[in-house]
Amino acid sequence: MLSCAVWHDGYANTVIASEIKACLFDVFGTVVDWRTSVTRELQDFARAKGIGGVDWLEFAVEWRALYQPSMEEVRSGRRPFTILDVLHRESLVKLLHRHAIAHLTAQDIDHMNRAWHRLDPWPDVREGLALIKRSRIIAPCSNGNIALMVNMARRAGLPWDCILGAETARAYKPLPEAYLASCRQLGLRPAEVMMVAAHNNDLKAAKAQGLATAFVARPNEHGPGQTSDLAPDASCVDVAAVDFVALASELG
Repeated sequence: MLSCAVWHDGYANTVIASEIKACLFDVFGTVVDWRTSVTRELQDFARAKGIGGVDWLEFAVEWRALYQPSMEEVRSGRRPFTILDVLHRESLVKLLHRHAIAHLTAQDIDHMNRAWHRLDPWPDVREGLALIKRSRIIAPCSNGNIALMVNMARRAGLPWDCILGAETARAYKPLPEAYLASCRQLGLRPAEVMMVAAHNNDLKAAKAQGLATAFVARPNEHGPGQTSDLAPDASCVDVAAVDFVALASELG
């Protein structure tokens, strides 16, 4: 297949698949199921430590809600670049105080924080990445730091060719540099790189920098009743696929 397209408003927004040399992937929510995985990790920790009376699913959701505000301190320039592991830990400490969870050691808190290193991929991910990797470079373009991405990949069997994203760019998405640095580091023009994500805002930012874009819906990322990112935004999406295996087929 030489080209693939999403049709909208009576015309096709087409990318030539043969021109795409690399696929970059958003990770949290697109590649891995953070909501279920973090909840499981917290529940297991709480059982081992005898901690009761906490809704760990709600705790995981609260933790994730602090993700963007913590990065915005860096994006805005109010804070020097700080890796996500540090930001996640700071948010975790706030939540532990909020939920009156005390008497944890620094090692306990570190273990909880590394829950983000132990996330499970969606069922189609390993097969789909392996198929795409046959003909193209594959790498994360995530806000996660290098150690986080490497540990996650080794545990989850994610066959990345390299680790790209916020720490190598020294910039958090959706800042332009997060996408452009990843292209430069691969020695490719933005038009030769496709950003793959389950989040339209991520794809909109990538598209603005000249990257091709692919949307893969993850309607269970936020659990039952999810209302966001259920369908591609035709204004910024070149290709839409039901999962990574279908995306591999679309790309040929």
